[in-house]
Amino acid sequence: MSSSESTPPERATPSLPSERKFHLVVPQRKERERLDRFLARYLPDYSRSFIQKLIEDQRVLVEGEPRKASHLVSPGQRIDVFVPAPRKLEVEPEDIPLNVMYEDEHLIVIDKPAGLVVHPAFANYSGTLVNALLYHCRNLSGIGGVMRPGIVHRIDKDTSGLLVVAKDDVTHRGLAAQFKAKTVEREYVALVWGVPRPGVGRIETYLGRHPKDRKRIAVLDEGKLAVTHYRVIENLGLLSYVSLRLETGRTHQIRVHMSHIGHPVFGDATYGGRSRKLGALTKRERELAVELLGIMKRQALHARLLGFVHPVTGRKLRFTSELPEDMQQVLERLREEKRVGATRAGT
Repeated sequence: MSSSESTPPERATPSLPSERKFHLVVPQRKERERLDRFLARYLPDYSRSFIQKLIEDQRVLVEGEPRKASHLVSPGQRIDVFVPAPRKLEVEPEDIPLNVMYEDEHLIVIDKPAGLVVHPAFANYSGTLVNALLYHCRNLSGIGGVMRPGIVHRIDKDTSGLLVVAKDDVTHRGLAAQFKAKTVEREYVALVWGVPRPGVGRIETYLGRHPKDRKRIAVLDEGKLAVTHYRVIENLGLLSYVSLRLETGRTHQIRVHMSHIGHPVFGDATYGGRSRKLGALTKRERELAVELLGIMKRQALHARLLGFVHPVTGRKLRFTSELPEDMQQVLERLREEKRVGATRAGT
């Protein structure tokens, strides 16, 4: 291997105070590779999605010409990258109460309630976790961009539970690396329809956008690999209480996977969790299901455990979150019904 291959491309001094400019040359004797993958490796301070956005905005030139992210770069080609200066946050701080599990100068761990959107997006520019964090913390990592400052990972709006947010870029990169390496400990608990068999299992599929509904995720023949491990904690007859651990972290992964194996998350309107099997139930089961759906107005999914190594101090941190009231009520009602059924069977 030549010296040019073993040494990362040289970074130039920013050409203007308002932007950073990088000049890179593809090493000799290097196999052809996608442009976005090449840049993600040689510009580790930036995520691949951020680099793809630069390419889309024609801020990346190959031999002076804009190219697509899928363009295969060749040895000796010159690549110029123009990174705009971070814009001032346009998201306004809002005094929204937060349940803070842990906080220091580098990061904050939040126990998010169901119904709270994590970051601003179309139709949700206020009232989000980011708005609350900007009021509470003032300073957040800028790697996620203007609309997602500090956000290292997400949980869905109607999923409750734990997530960690970075206050500076060093911490953000350190946490992101742990998520990528799959060393972050995460456990979810859920109530699902029926009883998964076997009681302990592994679900592996490819996931991607639904071909007919872009708001939904679907199991496809190709896409992003997704792996979920599940374990039945308690068989409650109509529903089961399950533990779920993620090997990958895809959008809606747990919800899609449980629906895929025929046991959708209870209350999940998007993936069959509000109407599943109602027509096949006995009258008593159907009455109970309707009663429980009246309590559980969202998907019964909770991010219960989160563990990671603090990127700055090196300390191992591990947090658990109590089951939210709506899920607890459903559990108690199911256990009560099970006791009554056992009593009837014994008489």
